[in-house]
Amino acid sequence: MEGLAKRLDVVLAAAQRLVRQIPDTQLENKLKNRDRTYRSLCFHVFRVAETFLEVTEGVTLTRDSLVADPPDSVQSFNQVADYGVMVQGKVDDWWNATADHDPEALLSTYYGDQPIHNVFERTTWHCAQHTRQLAMLLQGLDIEPDGPLTPAQLEGLPVPEKVWDD
Repeated sequence: MEGLAKRLDVVLAAAQRLVRQIPDTQLENKLKNRDRTYRSLCFHVFRVAETFLEVTEGVTLTRDSLVADPPDSVQSFNQVADYGVMVQGKVDDWWNATADHDPEALLSTYYGDQPIHNVFERTTWHCAQHTRQLAMLLQGLDIEPDGPLTPAQLEGLPVPEKVWDD
């Protein structure tokens, strides 16, 4: 699990960098073929990690908790990235607070009770996949992504081959 904690840290840091590059004029633009704004996608990257922490505290993971919209107080991409900094700190605190993380401890999710290791891995690759999408969004805006995730950073994570599904 330590490898996942380090990997998620790298993913969240990359997502923060990429989110800060998106111009606020794009906040309410919709993603191609999706009913989701750029703002919602960016928030979602960090919300996925935050829901993992909530589940470790006994809350059941639901689909609704994963797709929650950003609060009204989050009105710029810098504010979304600042939220990401806060979530990253909470993940680090969670990891450092316990010397022994039992990878088989069960967590309650909408897809049944799952070992914490499985949920943590799913959280990590889910955040990584969306971070890949952020880099591609930037490229579509003719902005060179600052430190996108590399193949080496994704190695071993079951991310989909495609950045976007069809």
